[in-house]
Amino acid sequence: MRMMSATEASRSFAALLDDAERGETVVVTRGGRRVAVIGPASAGNGAEVRLLLASGTPDDEFARDVRAARGAVTLEGPAWPAD
Repeated sequence: MRMMSATEASRSFAALLDDAERGETVVVTRGGRRVAVIGPASAGNGAEVRLLLASGTPDDEFARDVRAARGAVTLEGPAWPAD
């Protein structure tokens, strides 16, 4: 994984996308802080998840686990801005 400043990334964005297409991941920094990671997109289109969800209903234990996971999530930071 290579690092690149935001300025450099903006000046060579097409080449950066070419690198991502070839499988490389680049960390973009601004002022020495990591602000983005640009890399290859996943190949999945959600069809596998759709099939899994359509294959039946989850058992009670799985449903409890999902509820517990949702309850454990805390949202930090500002809310999404309204349009």
